[in-house]
Amino acid sequence: MGAHELAVRWAAMLDGAVAPTLTRDQVEELLDGYGERLIAAVRGAEDMSVAREAAAALVAANYRDPLAVHRSVLVLCKDLVENVCPNPSCAEYGPVRERAIELAAEFAAEFTAGLRNASLAEQETTLVAALTAAREAEARRQLSEARFQAIFEGASVGIGTVDITTGQVVDVNHAMAETLGVPAELMPGQSVAAILGPDNIGEAFALMQRLRSGEIDRFRFESDHAKPDGTRTIIDLSMTVVRDSEGNPRFLVGVTVDVTERKQLADQLWYDAHHDSLTGLPNRLLFFDRLAAASGQVGVCYLDLDGFKEINDRRGHTAGDRVLCDVAHRLRAALPPDETVARLGGDEFIVLVENCSGQAQLDSVADALLAALRQPFDVAGLSVHVGASIGTALVDTHSIAIDELMHAVDTAMYRDKATRHGRYTIRDGS
Repeated sequence: MGAHELAVRWAAMLDGAVAPTLTRDQVEELLDGYGERLIAAVRGAEDMSVAREAAAALVAANYRDPLAVHRSVLVLCKDLVENVCPNPSCAEYGPVRERAIELAAEFAAEFTAGLRNASLAEQETTLVAALTAAREAEARRQLSEARFQAIFEGASVGIGTVDITTGQVVDVNHAMAETLGVPAELMPGQSVAAILGPDNIGEAFALMQRLRSGEIDRFRFESDHAKPDGTRTIIDLSMTVVRDSEGNPRFLVGVTVDVTERKQLADQLWYDAHHDSLTGLPNRLLFFDRLAAASGQVGVCYLDLDGFKEINDRRGHTAGDRVLCDVAHRLRAALPPDETVARLGGDEFIVLVENCSGQAQLDSVADALLAALRQPFDVAGLSVHVGASIGTALVDTHSIAIDELMHAVDTAMYRDKATRHGRYTIRDGS
């Protein structure tokens, strides 16, 4: 499968994620322009920024459906890898797959930012239109009430006006009522504090008081919001002072947007970018983030499964994947909840023991990991034994670089594999 075939496959995956500005042929042509560069990127010969460029192009083509992100990540993490390394046993498969995951993370980050910017642009455009209409109404006294009401009621974002003197709501549209979970007809005449309730008012009330006093002209922030029915959402709230032609404050305009789905999408994309798709364990990226953030003395255990290639060769990759998932489950169950076990790729796993008390604790963890793998694994009704070589290192994070630490545990693991003594220990990277 070449670059063009990859573009055709990607365009097919995007069917159903509405992009009304482009036809199917145009989508293929758009993606075809990035195929060769993406392939070069997973081979390490191209900058990862090509993924961000592809994401920006799709957002510009009006792809706004989260489904487009989900399917694009699948293409980058599966089809692109198969394009470059169709045989998972080839030597470059691991590095290629890691670079594909990094490409997918870059793509997801840019797509999420693009969605946010598009949403905020719509919000700002709506707010500016409302403010402009209000100023013109006050200055010229010729505003068409029917026209403004149509814009006000039909807006996709919540809009409300507040009397700056009394702090009471004057009017709200249906989008505002839906966002806050309060019927529109119940809000006029009530204070903002009464409508939001004690669980939500907090920062919004303090900022609105600063608006009314003239200390600030506008504010904007995101906040958790509890609706009266108990539903919890995340809203983006903006509020601005509207002044007359002489600069005197007349009223406040508030704009709300429910950003719950966007935040959930961002959280899911972060999770997908930092966890192994097969086992659900933290991946290489998240492990090194946690290692870099650790302080004081830490212990690291590096495991490489023995005989796993034979399982793949004799039982197939489906059976091998099942064993990897079972290994991940056993390793996770053998550790306390606050310790990290991650899959680096292939049949390699690594454990981080933060605030490690000493070699005795690290030895105990290594023994528990090896013990967890002693019982046979069930593969399609057959009992299969999987051994492991393990290297350990006990270091002070202030006195050793991450690269040195990984070299230490890697050396220890391979010495263990050679000697079959069960465990070889490196102290302080030596």
